[in-house]
Amino acid sequence: MNELKIRDLFAADPFEDAFRNFLRPWVSRGVEPAPDIKVELVESNGDYKLKADIPGVRKEDIQIDIDDNKVSISAEVKKESEEKKDDRVIRSERQYGYASRSLWLDQPVDQAKSVAKYENGVLELTLPKKTTSTARRLTIS
Repeated sequence: MNELKIRDLFAADPFEDAFRNFLRPWVSRGVEPAPDIKVELVESNGDYKLKADIPGVRKEDIQIDIDDNKVSISAEVKKESEEKKDDRVIRSERQYGYASRSLWLDQPVDQAKSVAKYENGVLELTLPKKTTSTARRLTIS
């Protein structure tokens, strides 16, 4: 016969948790996760200025997509390291990761006039607002 066991969430047994963690498989703590893209957005003089911190990424691995008022930034991390001793490989590591961030702005962005610059792990975007003048005066005939 099966026995139903109800667990009280507020009555935690620290010894049981310690034993359960002891039996978990070994996890490497040395692997760095993909970078979080932290952004700062400022609106001034008819355009948006966006700064994004993306450390440890080559500028060739960063992609910027602009679709009206949506700006998407994505970055792919590729790191490889190898340690040799006496022409023998002692340690070889590869790390791959992907990070992305999307922002929706109040007004559409003019893609043709947008400028991107990446230096020292900081991506700077200048995103001019699109001037959409759809107002029109009708003449009465």
